[in-house]
Amino acid sequence: MARFWTMLGSSIATVALAATGLAADAGLKEAGKPDLKSAGPITFGPAGVLFVADPQGGAIFAIGVDAPAKADVKEVKVDGIDAKVAAALGTKAGDLTINDLAVQPGTGNVFLSVSRGKGPDAQAVIVRTGADGKISALSLEKVSFAKLTLGNAPDAGKKDKRGNSLRTESITDLAYFEGKLFIAGLSNEEFASKLRSVAWPFQSADTGASVEIYHGAHGAFETRSPVRTFVPFNVGGEPQLLAAYTCTPLVRFPISELKEGSKVRGTTIAELGNQNRPLDIIAYEKNGKSHLLIANSARGVMKVGTEGIEKQAGITERISGTAGLKYDTVAELKGVEQLDKLGDKQAVLLVKADGGFNLQTIDLP
Repeated sequence: MARFWTMLGSSIATVALAATGLAADAGLKEAGKPDLKSAGPITFGPAGVLFVADPQGGAIFAIGVDAPAKADVKEVKVDGIDAKVAAALGTKAGDLTINDLAVQPGTGNVFLSVSRGKGPDAQAVIVRTGADGKISALSLEKVSFAKLTLGNAPDAGKKDKRGNSLRTESITDLAYFEGKLFIAGLSNEEFASKLRSVAWPFQSADTGASVEIYHGAHGAFETRSPVRTFVPFNVGGEPQLLAAYTCTPLVRFPISELKEGSKVRGTTIAELGNQNRPLDIIAYEKNGKSHLLIANSARGVMKVGTEGIEKQAGITERISGTAGLKYDTVAELKGVEQLDKLGDKQAVLLVKADGGFNLQTIDLP
């Protein structure tokens, strides 16, 4: 780690927040260097707080970051973002993985969670860019932070039937909503798929609600498949989580039912096509209507209309193809792997193109 920051010194600006920068009453009760073993999903909470999932460590970190003045930024564009970050870190783009992005609300700052290297020994890095295109690394040497350890994460050596580590799926996505952090992932329990609701500031880890779905494309109930990505959404006046799974059911879960130790069966409101993995999801309004935008591994970017979602009957029988809520493929958006809203009218995308990755901004379709 020392060599890593020495290399940064001459090639990249570091962004640091002194341990005294955010007081303990903001929920960041520790000061110093968080023992971050990996950097997976990220999301913003209250002003100046970035939540970082550490799947390898089976933990969530809340890290204090600068909370600059509000700025009306309309575009963030960085071509070759992976190569530029890699060069700044003294490595090759092929040795770098960008795991997630999150836009700091109201600022136009885009934070990226990055793995430098491959496998469980990869270094966790958080970098930031913005409308100016400059790249800076978040120094973790001296920050205000809080840590939440998940006591029932899968064992580090446990693998699925394909030989993949289950620990890497202990945390698959995060969202902050109405004072709570919602966490999706797998546990070490037989009823493995979990959705957790943890109040902020952190007190103790919630063992989570075990969630079950009916997967129409598979014709079966499933309890061991993790939520891949989700977003809070109001359905008929009730806060819910809309969750997308591999192959690609879209399921709604009432937040009021996600209580620790409970077993909750979600309502499958769409089957969006199998042989596909959802990568990221956002919700937005345009022309008085609400929509979802879902990036996928094999089916491009889907725009899903939510009109009548509260009346959508649950899928309870095997289906072939698609069913439930309808979607349109946004044909001009190709190679999108991550996305987040930039204000109410734009979104920032991480796009795979020409053998590398770009950050670009679009008007919400």
